Amino acid sequence: MTQARLNVTLPSGPWIAEISRRHPEVTFRVLTAIPAEGRGIALVQIHASDPDAILTEVTDHETVIDCSTLQRTEATATIQIETATPVILPAAKQAGISVEMPVEIREGVATVDVAGAHEKLSALGEQFEAMGLEFDVEYVHERRHPEQLLTYRQQEVLRTAVEKGYYDTPRTCTLTDLAEELGIAKSTCSDILHRIEETIVKQFLEDLPPLIGGDAETPESAKISRE
Repeated sequence: MTQARLNVTLPSGPWIAEISRRHPEVTFRVLTAIPAEGRGIALVQIHASDPDAILTEVTDHETVIDCSTLQRTEATATIQIETATPVILPAAKQAGISVEMPVEIREGVATVDVAGAHEKLSALGEQFEAMGLEFDVEYVHERRHPEQLLTYRQQEVLRTAVEKGYYDTPRTCTLTDLAEELGIAKSTCSDILHRIEETIVKQFLEDLPPLIGGDAETPESAKISRE
């Protein structure tokens, strides 16, 4: 499965695009969203120094059909909103791919995480391009199923280690105890565990998004859109 993070520049028109551009200091987080015919319903969290002022602009925007405040604190407001101009979800639906929530929007740019078959990610890129949406790819990498990471024997050793308490804190099973349980030499057990840990740790780091401010570039071969 391919994972990707896209930064999508929203077009003028939708309330969240226009208001976020007018207020670059405000963060909008779409927690859930449901696309419908010609409209969209979403749960959105607004982080602002003065949420009331932002809520007034949201309610008054011409593309907003309905808006109700569900939760309010000093610096946040959670709203349920119905809008006439959904953008991201219709494109994802057409491409047959799910968008991972939340989607964060600042200054008219939506940070969108998606995961699926590479051809569907390519189809999403084509949908964005057909809609005239500009986007850049922050990262693309492959997510492997856990069963693909470890051999059957490694899985067996790892399951036994966890079940016997080798990874508990404090540890309730020593390396000697684990080796005896598995019927292998202590040195062999240690080597297998080291290889397991190396594989899992390296895969975990690969699955992490790039650090903010990093200068890693997306390889040419990982582009989403077809050429």
